[in-house]
Amino acid sequence: MKLALVQMKGKNTNDENMEIALKKISEAAATGADIVVLPEMFSCPYKASNFPVYAQPDGGENWQKLSDCAKKHEIYLVAGSMPESSGTSTSPGSQKIYNTSYVFNRKGEQIAKHRKMHLFDCDIPSARFHESDTLSAGNGITVFDTEFGKIGLMICFDIRFPELSRLMADRGARLVIVPAAFNMTSGPAWWELMFRTRATDNQFFMAGCSPARDEKAGYVAWGHSIFVDPFGKVLAQLDEKEAILCVDVDLKQVEDFRRQYKILAARRKDIYRLEEVRV
Repeated sequence: MKLALVQMKGKNTNDENMEIALKKISEAAATGADIVVLPEMFSCPYKASNFPVYAQPDGGENWQKLSDCAKKHEIYLVAGSMPESSGTSTSPGSQKIYNTSYVFNRKGEQIAKHRKMHLFDCDIPSARFHESDTLSAGNGITVFDTEFGKIGLMICFDIRFPELSRLMADRGARLVIVPAAFNMTSGPAWWELMFRTRATDNQFFMAGCSPARDEKAGYVAWGHSIFVDPFGKVLAQLDEKEAILCVDVDLKQVEDFRRQYKILAARRKDIYRLEEVRV
């Protein structure tokens, strides 16, 4: 399987961002990629107040263009994430905005959808950033099927919570894909650490797709899209600039890692267990 992570630099309008994304998807598909991944919130500038302005419903114009693109190139497309509007604007209190990633198969059919479960709120001396000001949290654990094996999907801050990745491992995920936009504080401190830790904890592959860095943007992304193996080894990583990271991966290797080092098998389920609560 060939995986392509698109590290793109965004613009200030939805149409410009979609044009860039569709072009980059085509470039990635031309390399022979089976799965193409876009970054978190690729369709709009990363700012909490922007999310309601740029939000579109399921099946909206962006959704349709991405579906058509996946079908045209006969690829799986993990469409980063976009602001999703749910409910009706005419009914007070019914409309919610989510940070949502759609997954399309080779026929352009939506086969998965993940709404970011953990909203990033921070209050540090240099900045206040609260996704919860405009976003609602999702409740679904997302694992989807491909001919290569099961793949998990989370968004950015979701990676900080080990319970989520462990539940994905329990559901059979052999790779977890993370569209994410760590910043210039969290990136140097935790980006590589988080991906290596989650890969090692669960003995599966981890892939992180970031926006490219734009020093003039209101939110400056760290970049460094990354791919890590089940031993926690970084197999490939970009710098901060625009690029497409292509990697070849055999998800069957996960079983080889787990036979050699029996971490998951050694869990003491007689003493502790992680239970999924159905919402």
